Amino acid sequence: MLKSNEVRPGVARHSNSAKTNGDACAKPSPPHPVSTMPAWLYDALEVALSCRGLGWKFGVGVHVPREQRSLEPTSFLSATLISFVKNYLIFDILESFIKLVPEVGTPQGGTIFKAELPSFHRYALSTAIHVATGSCILAGFKLIYDLVTIISVLLLGSSPSSWPPVTDHPWHSDSLHSFWSKHWHQVLRETFFVLGGFPGKFIAGNLGMLFGTFIGSGLYHEFAAYTLGRGFDTLVPLFFALQAPLLLCEKGWC
Repeated sequence: MLKSNEVRPGVARHSNSAKTNGDACAKPSPPHPVSTMPAWLYDALEVALSCRGLGWKFGVGVHVPREQRSLEPTSFLSATLISFVKNYLIFDILESFIKLVPEVGTPQGGTIFKAELPSFHRYALSTAIHVATGSCILAGFKLIYDLVTIISVLLLGSSPSSWPPVTDHPWHSDSLHSFWSKHWHQVLRETFFVLGGFPGKFIAGNLGMLFGTFIGSGLYHEFAAYTLGRGFDTLVPLFFALQAPLLLCEKGWC
């Protein structure tokens, strides 16, 4: 695994003109942190924990959300701790609410449309569950990322600039393209490339990479849910696979 400024492991190219990411908000990768652990161990942990590949070749071109926190370590850690506590409480409250609905909060699952309720109450409940589930997932991503950020900066000596926000205000998305490429998290970007994007590109070029990436994403999500013992649900891979033709339609329309 090469860093963005390396020609081979441990050997940097003699140029400062290369950008780490293809994004206006991106910053050059920070210098290696002062740490008591071996450099190889720190690099391995950074690749494993950050996932987006910031500062590494496989992360070139990934969108980097604009940082709102101060990059002074103490202030950065304080803001991240507050964010962690806030997202933990939001996640806990929303998950508790979802689990109050019979069957819905169990691994076996159940319908969010309760036929025994009057129409207004039925759709009010289903809408509340829908919004709560999406918000719960978002808060869950953030609280785990906040925890990893605190550990990395406080204990491993990582630079705050190496840990920009994990999402970029997904509610502000005005298109499928902006949602998937910028506003939603990019943590599993390389994973989906490996599972489907790169094989798809080998078969059918850029079009194959587009379809392969979303098919890989769908299979990744469904096989994760498969471990709950509910069998294989084809609707989940279908949902993600449909994103590819919808993106093509969006591009053609715009």
